[in-house]
Amino acid sequence: MKFKIATRKSKLAQLQTEIVMDILEKNFGVECQKVLIETTGDKRLDVSLDKIGGKGLFLKEIELALLKDEADAAVHSMKDVPFDVPDEFEIAAVLEREDVRDAFVSVDNVHFEELPRGSRIGTSSNRRAAQIKTLRPDLEVVSIRGNIQTRIKKMRERNLQGIVLAAAGIKRLKLENLITDYFPVGKLVPAIGQGALGIEIRKESGHRDLFMKLNDENTRICVEAERSFMRRLNGDCRSTIGAYAEIDGDLINIMGIFMVGDKLIKKDITGDRKNYILLGKKLAEDIINP
Repeated sequence: MKFKIATRKSKLAQLQTEIVMDILEKNFGVECQKVLIETTGDKRLDVSLDKIGGKGLFLKEIELALLKDEADAAVHSMKDVPFDVPDEFEIAAVLEREDVRDAFVSVDNVHFEELPRGSRIGTSSNRRAAQIKTLRPDLEVVSIRGNIQTRIKKMRERNLQGIVLAAAGIKRLKLENLITDYFPVGKLVPAIGQGALGIEIRKESGHRDLFMKLNDENTRICVEAERSFMRRLNGDCRSTIGAYAEIDGDLINIMGIFMVGDKLIKKDITGDRKNYILLGKKLAEDIINP
């Protein structure tokens, strides 16, 4: 048996796909090969995502490859997957989560709290930008896009004092030595699904049961709770939105942020983990209907 696994061409996307391929080969004896796809989101680095259609632009060409049977499955960062997955597809598995935090990479290893007033910080995320301004209103936030290596290069070219990135990607690329600070999730709430990898397949895939064996139940519950929050708020890459769910025994706590008007609202909710979808929805309603 040989599986074709679709992925974006970036170094990080390929590395994440290799993680899945390695599990399939070692645990199930399945030979795999990568199918590299350049997506619209990867081609248009000169324009912010919200102006060209949102994060779904990282998935459309990959989903087309699944429909054409050019690939058996695709590996995505769950934070790039919109809540409304098309009916023909499903997320068969969510793997155990990496570090969910955001990280600060500084040019001269200056800590975030010690940056001089007026320092320029790069990020592609409205969520990060709003929370950075809450933590340090004196900083200037500059929009930059691209993969991790591209953003680091742009940081130096554009004389930025630092950039904010997902810790998970930096760690998977084994570039932890670049990280100056980690932001606690309570200070900078992560993106929905941050740090988690998902495996997307066609619903009628004959290999569905095998891919489902890669699922980590606790991570899946937490990510789906966060996605329920996002769904209720109709969130996308234009939204200033973030959420983080964490399981403690039979309980789950979900922390969420959302921009209501010009005010960033942050709340949390705790309840029975069995009700994770309802709790995500309830948290969203608590934010928009205080």
